[in-house]
Formats: sequence, structure tokens, C-alpha cells
Amino acid sequence: MNTQLDSKVPAGALEEKWTKHRAESKLVNPNNKRKFDIIVVGSGLAGASAAASLAEMGYGVKCFCFQDSPRRAHSIAAQGGINAAKNYQNDGDSVYRLFYDTIKGGDFRSREANVYRLAEVSANIIDQCVAQGVPFAREYGGLLANRSFGGAQVSRTFYARGQTGQQLLLGAYQALAQQIAVGGVKMFPRTELLDIVIVDGHAKGIVVRDLLSGEISSHAGDTVVLATGGYGNVFYLSTNARGCNVSATYRAYKRGAFFANPCYTQIHPTCIPVGGTYQSKLTLMSESLRNDGRVWVPKNKGDNRPPSQIPDSDRDYYLERKYPSFGNLAPRDIASRSAKEVCDEGRGVGPGGLGVYLDFAEAIGRLGEKTIRERYGNLFDIYHNITGEDAYHLPMRIYPAVHYTMGGLWVDYNLMSNVPGLHVLGEANFSDHGANRLGASALMQGLADGYFVIPSTIANYLATQLGKKVSVDRPEFNATENEVRKTVAKLLSIKGKRTATSFHRELGLLLWEKCGMARSRESLQEALQKIPSLREEFWQNLNLQGGDMELNQSLEQAGRVADFLEFAELMCLDALEREESCGGHFRVEYQTKEGEAVRDDADFCHVAAWQCTGTDSKPVRNVEPLVFENVKLATRSYK
Repeated sequence: MNTQLDSKVPAGALEEKWTKHRAESKLVNPNNKRKFDIIVVGSGLAGASAAASLAEMGYGVKCFCFQDSPRRAHSIAAQGGINAAKNYQNDGDSVYRLFYDTIKGGDFRSREANVYRLAEVSANIIDQCVAQGVPFAREYGGLLANRSFGGAQVSRTFYARGQTGQQLLLGAYQALAQQIAVGGVKMFPRTELLDIVIVDGHAKGIVVRDLLSGEISSHAGDTVVLATGGYGNVFYLSTNARGCNVSATYRAYKRGAFFANPCYTQIHPTCIPVGGTYQSKLTLMSESLRNDGRVWVPKNKGDNRPPSQIPDSDRDYYLERKYPSFGNLAPRDIASRSAKEVCDEGRGVGPGGLGVYLDFAEAIGRLGEKTIRERYGNLFDIYHNITGEDAYHLPMRIYPAVHYTMGGLWVDYNLMSNVPGLHVLGEANFSDHGANRLGASALMQGLADGYFVIPSTIANYLATQLGKKVSVDRPEFNATENEVRKTVAKLLSIKGKRTATSFHRELGLLLWEKCGMARSRESLQEALQKIPSLREEFWQNLNLQGGDMELNQSLEQAGRVADFLEFAELMCLDALEREESCGGHFRVEYQTKEGEAVRDDADFCHVAAWQCTGTDSKPVRNVEPLVFENVKLATRSYK
């Protein structure tokens, strides 16, 4: 039976919705805030900013992360920048333009009200971070500098060289650390969430495992906030940190939370190509490099000359040719498919022909090497350390790789899932990016959710929970904890012959080939046939060393791979049933003669929110229609 989804988007004019909603939201008075305990899972930009902000407001906060320090959250890896509608460059930017660019960039598959709110609070994020001391790049006169990112014709991206995520996370971390010091936040590092506890239909706690001692314990709270990132590592090779996983959101899904648009995965066009089967992850080269780097391949198939010997007349600057208005700053999904297209034609460069050039010769000639070093020096150093090549004198070789996921748990305007009391922030939710995220918008969403949205909306739920506190003595906690212990024991008891890594690698390769940059009915059906048998073999032939009451990273990985093996089926099912091409979801059956995506607005202008009905039964596909009152649905064009 399908469930009616209520987005709780307030009525009124688009530009007034957020102000009106905050004015009409419920409040919790200062004395009562001390009575509430909030569990925050994740300590990246969304989690750290939320935990610090909520504690500053007077709530009691417990924050959990599986890293040894909140500073090691994957947000630290973001390179290029963070968007904000400040219009410092006087180039025509505005809140509406950022809103429209984000809606269009997501191929008209996101909720209008949420995206406008994101654009509206973006300027506040920059002010917040500057006040914290985040060292954004500045122009000679001292004003904050900007650069451009894909899918925009203005310069609205604020940056700290190629380390923006790190600097923003340090800002959020110092706010979090201050609250830890005064007792507002109790921090639980090296602690992994293994399940959500549901009491009378509400999320009221979590079950966790101490990764050092192996101890499994429960924690009760008045509400649970998940800020656990995306699921890109389902593909095995991605730009995500090795620890990134789907387990927190997938286990919430198994407890009743709807998973929205899992097929929306982003392939980033500028990554260092795969070097061999020995690799366990890939490395991003920031999209900011496309401000000054020009993307090209040889015009002729089989042209194996060194790049310095190929004259301009024999080069195909294919993004500039195909998309003259945006050129090398075309959105990520379009730039990635274009790279795959020229490589499939046999014009790719490097080993196996799986690469294209990102060339800085023109920019160095125009600006000088010193300027390029100042803008991108650490990125060039990373490239040199991995490839042994000097990108100041030779073009970089790049190729698309999995980078981000737009799908996530379904949330309403208050960032609460369909499970009362379960709030979801940042990349873990689905709400802002539609079918394709624009560059420099992930940091924007994470900090918007944590600093500005959830502090204003969480009281709408908590105000209804006064006097309803639960404790870990409830039978629901004991039952959930026992289920977790049984799963851990089962993993350790199999005594097979294959490692979790071998299963993960096989699953990732299958998904990359069948549900990667290009998908088809046939490829998805093939994947859906193979995944269950791979999952069955996992539970019969997994080999784990060590025990449960100790540091055991093999056990940690096995639990995450078990979730990937189930989640992969949901992702492929969503891709199969969405019979259109939009953003990062490219079905080869639905494209123009020029290879551009063809949407089906009549049948698929909606959010698909999947409801779990058990591991061995097909989930229910619920739908939230997307209503566009302020923008006109149009074929996305960057030409």
C-alpha cells in the first residue's frame, strides 16, 4: 500500500516561505531545552555544525563518529569551494539565480522550496565562516575572492585554495570543540551506529559498537539526527574515503524510513584515472581546475603522439565545441558523459584509452605559473605525487569517477524523515540537488542544514515530546541490541574463503558496468539477477579473522559490505523503474540524437521514495509529485 508523503512546504510566495515558516514554527523555551537529549550521528560539516549549534541553543547533545576525531570526517576532502549568492563580483548573481541554477543543474528533479531556502541562507554561511576565521582566498585589496564552477555563468564560489572542505570543517570543529569543553556536547569517537531504535513509531535511540573494545551499547534520545554522508562507495572505487558507507541510512530504511531516488549518483568528470586492480579508491581533481584548464582529446582516433606534439588544429576541445556558452564549466553529468563518449570513440588518452587531457598551458601563458601555483598548487602536488607527472608542463590526464550521491533518506521541509523523530542532514538526505549536484553545492548544503535549518525546525518535533522521554531500559532497546549481536555473531561464524573486500570489489565492478554512467533496461535487469546470488555467496563464503570484542576492521568492513549488497539491489531497481534520463541518471534508451538526456515530465516529475518490506521482498515505491510554480520545466541546455 502506497503512503501519502507530506513535504510540509509552507504556503505563500517562494521568497517568503522560509521566513514565514520560521515565524510560525513551534518553540521550546530555554528551561525546557535542557530537558531534551539529541543524538547526532556524523561529525562532518552537517553533523558538526548541527551538534555545535544545537548545544549552543541549550539542548543536550551526544555526537557519534566512527573516526578517531571529528576532524577526519570526509568533508575534509572537499577541494574546490562553497557557493553563495553574495554577488561580490557584480556579475548579476542573486538568490534567485543561484536557486534557478541549482534547480536546472538538478534537471528539474528537486523540491523548489528546499532549493530556494538553500540559496537564501547561502550568504549567511559565508558570514558565519568568516567570523570563525576560515581563511577564504582574498583579492589583493582584502575582499573575499570568487571563482566559477560548473553550471553557472557567474563567479559565486568562495574557496580556500584547494582545501576548502578542510578549512570549513576546522571552523565547524572548533565550534563543536568549544561545546564539548563546556559540556554541551558529549563526543563518542571510534563509535559506529549499527541500528536505529524505534519506540511507538518514533526514532528514540541508537545501538552502537565501540570500535576499539567491541562493546555494543544503546543510547536513548528525544530525537535522532543522521548526518552520515552518501553511499558512493557502493561502487567500490570512488573518490570517497574508504570508510564512507550506506549503513546508517540503509539501516534506518530497514526500520521504516523511506529511501528517495537511490539511482541518482554523481560521476565527477575530473578524477585521476584508475591505475590498476590494486587500487582501493580514486582521487578527485577539483572542478575548480576547469576555470583555467582546457579539456581536450586528439581529433583523430589512434593519435598516440605526446600532447606537446599535437598542434591545436589536431585537438578537439570537445566541451568548448559542444557547449560554447559554458565550455569547460559544463555541469558534471554532461562533462562526464562527454568524456566517456570520446573515449568510447577510441580518442581517449593514457593507458587503455580511458582518459582525457586537462591542459593548463594557455592559462600559464596568460597568467604565469606563479598565479596557477597560488590558485591550485596543492592539487598539482597531489597529481604529481600519484602520477609522477608535472602538470605545469604536461596536461593532466583525467577520467570520470563516482563522487557524490544525490539520493538519500526522504525528508520534509523540516528535514525530518517519514519516521517521526528521525532527522536527516547533508548528503544523507535527498532534498536539494535533484538528479545532479552542481559543483561547490555540497558544502553549502551541509552547513546550511547544520547551522541554519535544523536549529530552526527541530523544535517542531521536540515541542510535541515534552514529558515523553524514554530510557534504554525499554524492551525496544534490548530487542534491537539483540538483533545487532546476532548479526555480528553470524558474520563471524561463516568461516568461508573470501574476504569482504573481494565481494565489495566484485559488486562495485558490476554496478559500474551495469548502473554507472550509462544504464539500460538490459544492464539493470542483468545486475538485478546477479546481485542476489553474490549476496547469497557472501553469507555462505565470507572469511573473517579475529573476534568481536576487539579492534577488528575486517568485521567493520563486512557489516558495511553486507549493507551495500542489499542497497545495490534497491539502487538498480530505482534506476530500472525510472524510465527516463535526467541528470546523473542516464538511460541509454532515452536520449537525443546528440546524446543528450531526455526527461519524461509527464510520468516521472516526482520523487521516488522506497519503503522497505523485508530483505527478500520487493519494496514499495511511494511518490512525492514535484510541483514547479516559479520555474518553467524546460529541456536543460548549456549550449
